[in-house]
Amino acid sequence: MSDIEKQNVTGGKEYQPNYDHRGSSNYADGTVPGESFAIGETWYAKLQRLAGKYGVEQRGIERVPEEERVDVGFKSLLNTGTMWLSANMVVSSFALGLLGKSVYNLGFVDAVLVILFFNLIGILPVCYYSTFGPRFGLRQMVLSRFFFGWHGVKLVGVFNTLACVGWSAVNCIVGAQLIYAVNNDVPGFAGIIIISICTLIICLFGYKVVHVYEFWSWIPTFIVFLITLGIFAHSGDFVNMPMGTGKVEMGSIFGFGATIFGFATGWSTYAADYTVYMPSSTSRVKVFFATFTGLIIPLLFTEILAAAVMTATSINGGDNIYMEGYESSGAGGLLAAVLFPKLGGFGRFCLILMALSIVANNCPNVYSVALTMQIFGRWTQRIPRFVWTIIGTCVYVAIAIAGYSHFEEALDHFLVFIGYWLAIYTGIVLTDHFVFKRGFSGYRPEYYDQPSKLPHGIAAVVAFCFGIVGMVVGMSQVWFVGPIALHAGEAPIGGDVGFELAFAFAAVSYLGLRTLELKYFGR
Repeated sequence: MSDIEKQNVTGGKEYQPNYDHRGSSNYADGTVPGESFAIGETWYAKLQRLAGKYGVEQRGIERVPEEERVDVGFKSLLNTGTMWLSANMVVSSFALGLLGKSVYNLGFVDAVLVILFFNLIGILPVCYYSTFGPRFGLRQMVLSRFFFGWHGVKLVGVFNTLACVGWSAVNCIVGAQLIYAVNNDVPGFAGIIIISICTLIICLFGYKVVHVYEFWSWIPTFIVFLITLGIFAHSGDFVNMPMGTGKVEMGSIFGFGATIFGFATGWSTYAADYTVYMPSSTSRVKVFFATFTGLIIPLLFTEILAAAVMTATSINGGDNIYMEGYESSGAGGLLAAVLFPKLGGFGRFCLILMALSIVANNCPNVYSVALTMQIFGRWTQRIPRFVWTIIGTCVYVAIAIAGYSHFEEALDHFLVFIGYWLAIYTGIVLTDHFVFKRGFSGYRPEYYDQPSKLPHGIAAVVAFCFGIVGMVVGMSQVWFVGPIALHAGEAPIGGDVGFELAFAFAAVSYLGLRTLELKYFGR
């Protein structure tokens, strides 16, 4: 490589050919040029060169230099919006809307109100965190080091890894159910493997290929949902179930709301991962609203459609094809009950498209789990991102196959768990961002890989524990009902206010704890 080429790669800085595998940057702003990953004769460099030969993204959690941020203009905002549009215009979102009646026995109108308001609350952190990517060129879990410290962020990393793997497993189960509804000869494990392989192929190539796939993949799924809406609207099978009243209704609203919130806010710890290649000059307002639009449209559309179709399972008299379909194969069976009688073979084709839509939902999970694994230490960062992608895929496939027969119960409990821990995370992050850092100007992004200059993380970890206390006293689960939850609904079930209290406990305790941490440690 010539001297001129070296300057182009490093932005005029002194070229550091020995960077390739050490896990920290030698440059003042902490950025790492893309060509650095393949320099040297270590196994890491050789593996990265092989990956680069086939167009696989080599970058992991290293900060992106300004000159490599080429996701610009209106197209970049479309990439951001369609990223979340495709990831949520899927049958997983549809399956979530069914829980309003099947688990919480809500009527149609009250289910729709819960879907509307709890989605609005849940997506706001995702939209805001997305604006961090262009400003700093850092992934979401790396940014978390500025709140939790070098070691404390590993606690967050454990939860996020569980979330990524859990989401992927749940999604694969939904897709496998759809395939089974089309052809009963295809066992659940086969459907899971088909979906996981398709996802892996896309995620191996990384950021650019994920964005290209998500840019288009919402279109066929949206068409199938429109067909479903049209057929069901003309069937006359909608049942306007009345709203409930009293403490039982309140408990159901809080419970379903926690589930909706958990799904909507579940992208929070991935958000910045998909905007790091935007220039730092990109408008934060535009990024926020591109993300907002991409999230709110598919979430409301698919979940409200599901709540409407699910009312047909309460039709009395004769054979209820909707209930039979739902009981035989969950969300897939219910969609089959709508599409098959009218469309026949084309309806089966539609269901296959819906099954493959799971790939769009799983791509962010599988891509981000690899980035999360790299924050656990220098040694995990030395393992290329695409290797972690393969390992993560193997893990969630095993979990999905094992949990295939317990999907609905697993979905509800898992989504509530996601809502709990992300409420704690958001309570800490937003408090630190607005109160202690006073906005974006309070960050020193070049410190992201320097443990001695990051916060100790004591305040954040202890506040996280306080958040867990709030979660426990407010949760309402089959295996435990907190004392405050008992007052939010009819005993003995109560109402789930776990994520609200988790956020409050974490945010308030962090205010005091971080003040003390700064006073005694200075960072």
